[in-house]
Amino acid sequence: MTTKQRSTIQHICGAILLTVLPALALAAENPFVGNWALTIPGGGAGWLGVTSNQDQLEGSLLWGGGSVLPVASVRVDGDTLVVVRDTGNRRKAAAKKATIEETIRAKLDGDQMNLTLERTRPNGTTADKTTFSGKRIPPLPAAPDLSKVKFGEAITLFSGKDLSGWKIMNDRVPNGWSAVDGVLVNRAPQEPGKHISYANIATEREFEDFQLTLEVRVPEGGNSGIYLRGIYEVQVADTFGRELDSHNMGGIYSRITPTVAAEKPAGEWQTFNITLVDRHVTVALNGKTIIDNQPLLGCTGGALWADEFRPGPLYLQGDHTSAEYRNITIRPVVK
Repeated sequence: MTTKQRSTIQHICGAILLTVLPALALAAENPFVGNWALTIPGGGAGWLGVTSNQDQLEGSLLWGGGSVLPVASVRVDGDTLVVVRDTGNRRKAAAKKATIEETIRAKLDGDQMNLTLERTRPNGTTADKTTFSGKRIPPLPAAPDLSKVKFGEAITLFSGKDLSGWKIMNDRVPNGWSAVDGVLVNRAPQEPGKHISYANIATEREFEDFQLTLEVRVPEGGNSGIYLRGIYEVQVADTFGRELDSHNMGGIYSRITPTVAAEKPAGEWQTFNITLVDRHVTVALNGKTIIDNQPLLGCTGGALWADEFRPGPLYLQGDHTSAEYRNITIRPVVK
């Protein structure tokens, strides 16, 4: 090898190091990288995920309801994380209409995050400004060995006779839940051109880790949900025949996509066996494992709170369409 060749190789290696080292340093030293449980303005549950991709930061945000979505931009300015997103929908964006821009600024106090949300109008003036809080979510543990997890005796959550052990979650909207012939029924009739939101329902008891079994039936176009510990939604919907998606039957809503489509057509009873242990979830639908001991990065839309270590109820979504549930049992983990 000639001196010139050595010099060229050294130059290339030096260039690679100059590219790689800042990215490694960013991931190792940036205190904002990680997952954050948010209590958003109004008290709802939110989530912020910040990752490092080469020398750039990327962010995803859950804001109350709906899906986890990527933000427009995320950067660090001194001791402040600056996250920008806009409130325009895709149709407006396609039409190039101006939308209100939202800027979130966050500062750290240990594992606590103090945030400010500022909304800016298209003309550059501030629409409003509010503060809220967040907390770092500890790193996920390794996937548990479910063969070694001990579950207690099965607890019947629905008697089939009445709603004892359950509570309606919002008395300001119509209640469609009742017990009919051994079935927990949500009747949610709609009016043409108008969506009527009905109440969700939750168990009075709260749980930590467990194995849950139940049967569910939805009508054509039906949409409901099973919230584990009140924070993780297992989607219940008429998605028979659709391509795999995290919004399909059995998916962890907008977070984990089933590996196989196991749902039945609308109008048929379907069985769930769901295991939640150490922030990992396994979902079996109609006898097929569609999510196998996968990690949960944070809460899903509609969560009661963002704290993943707090016990919570099983709650069933009733605000979309009619749905029916039966044979609901739970086996808590025995510690």
